Amino acid sequence: MRFIAVLLLSIVSFPFQAQAQSTEKLVGTWKLVSAKITTDKGEVRDSWGPNPEGLLMYTADGRMSAILTLGGRKPLSVSDFISAPAPERAEAFASMTAYAGRYTLAGDKVVHHVEVASMPNDVGANMERVVVHLDAERLVLRVAKPYLRGGMIVQSQELVWQKVK
Repeated sequence: MRFIAVLLLSIVSFPFQAQAQSTEKLVGTWKLVSAKITTDKGEVRDSWGPNPEGLLMYTADGRMSAILTLGGRKPLSVSDFISAPAPERAEAFASMTAYAGRYTLAGDKVVHHVEVASMPNDVGANMERVVVHLDAERLVLRVAKPYLRGGMIVQSQELVWQKVK
């Protein structure tokens, strides 16, 4: 009987141990290596250009932040983003995204619970990502739900991140 109780306890606690190990691996700062989208026509493209830039941070207390940009963005003609000409501001806004909030990790999914974002429409959203791969050095996340971007339907997006040491 004692054996059965120990067996049941280990079976019930195993998912929590696995979850804790995954969270420990996830915590830290990650640098964007590549970002690819697959369109509804099956085309694969660089979603943030050939040399994307970005950082993704997860804290042990359940907070996250992300910023992604096209590589090689042009600086504004003035250092004041309010006074910069409207076309320059529009280009700068269209070539980046940033958001932060809480996150939850459950199985192979991490959900970003957006509290603040460069895109006001994202505030309050729950952005679900599938964890395709996670180890001490590399994180691969997939945005699996289709969405509209630049007038085309994106079927999925896969982002590859490298752990910053």
